[in-house]
Amino acid sequence: TRRYGGKAEWYKDEQPPHPVEITRPFYLQTTEVSQAQWKRIMGNNPSRFEDCGDDCPVEKVSWNDAQQFISKLNQMEGTNKYRLPTEAEWEYACRSGTTTPFFTGKCISTDQANYDSYYPVENCPKGEYRGKTVKVGSFQPNAWGLYDMHGNVWEWCQDWFGAYPDDEVIDPKGPKDGSYRAMRGGVWYSPARDCRSASRFGSPPHYRFQHIGLRLCMTP
Repeated sequence: TRRYGGKAEWYKDEQPPHPVEITRPFYLQTTEVSQAQWKRIMGNNPSRFEDCGDDCPVEKVSWNDAQQFISKLNQMEGTNKYRLPTEAEWEYACRSGTTTPFFTGKCISTDQANYDSYYPVENCPKGEYRGKTVKVGSFQPNAWGLYDMHGNVWEWCQDWFGAYPDDEVIDPKGPKDGSYRAMRGGVWYSPARDCRSASRFGSPPHYRFQHIGLRLCMTP
């Protein structure tokens, strides 16, 4: 069981912090889906930063696009094990046993993630603002071997975006319906605070932007 959500000084949509129990095993892709991986399955590359190269994250993909990618991948492998992570699974994996704002601690630097260094967390270093995506796996992973959980591109989750419950929940899957799908992790132009483990955002499932990508989840 872990407590999820941010502190009161962060955003209201992260409230309230609440206990979540994840009982079902899952695997999370070690990196964001790359442009090469997307091209291999879909035969195209929608990315704004195509010149970044095959090892950079695919972006400008909608939640609906992500579902098509997953459907084709499952069909190719004759399985149904691939999917997007739930918000709870994503945050659990990002935290990797930590309770601090970032898995790096109270601060994060641009030596550890790709975000807008002009807006660091208070009393934390500024660093370099790159202004674009970088290759997946460019920074040290968290304790569980997962790369780029903070920054680079927002990552779609399976859930509809909605309010958190007040009580403990087991294997939550988010609201039954909604207008926005959840995403996690922050992006290359986010202030550092938007890259925290608890930070969450939502967009309509058909939206495509140069800051939205995905990371696969797999049910064993």
